[in-house]
Amino acid sequence: MLSREQILSAVREGRETDCIDGRDYVRLGVFFPESDLPALGLKLNEGATWEPKELTRENVLAQLADDVAFGFEKALNKRGISSSLMHSTVKMWMWVLEDDLQHMDDYAQYGLPLFKQVAVKYGFDNPIGDHNGDEPEYACD
Repeated sequence: MLSREQILSAVREGRETDCIDGRDYVRLGVFFPESDLPALGLKLNEGATWEPKELTRENVLAQLADDVAFGFEKALNKRGISSSLMHSTVKMWMWVLEDDLQHMDDYAQYGLPLFKQVAVKYGFDNPIGDHNGDEPEYACD
């Protein structure tokens, strides 16, 4: 798993958010002290207090589980923008975890193939069961 220093170094060297709304970096930002947030393109609201979570595999997997569940929800409801943002966010977590699934570029059926593979690999809820996620029934109407 990448360290805070490795993540910040990659960002400073040009790794950018892959989401139009910066959602991936917002989620990543919860693991950084306030002084590092600007490197991620983030800042606290005036008067806000901040206590970052510890960047541990356990904490990252907890956030990943939530994001995969949200991705499944949006994909199964055929919510294109939301599922696309979660697809990018899940791929960002795969990068942080140094998992080869970060290179999975197949965005078939609203990202379901990635959500499925991550869910199975990490033991998360898998609402599509034995399906791969690329079946026609999940396609755009």
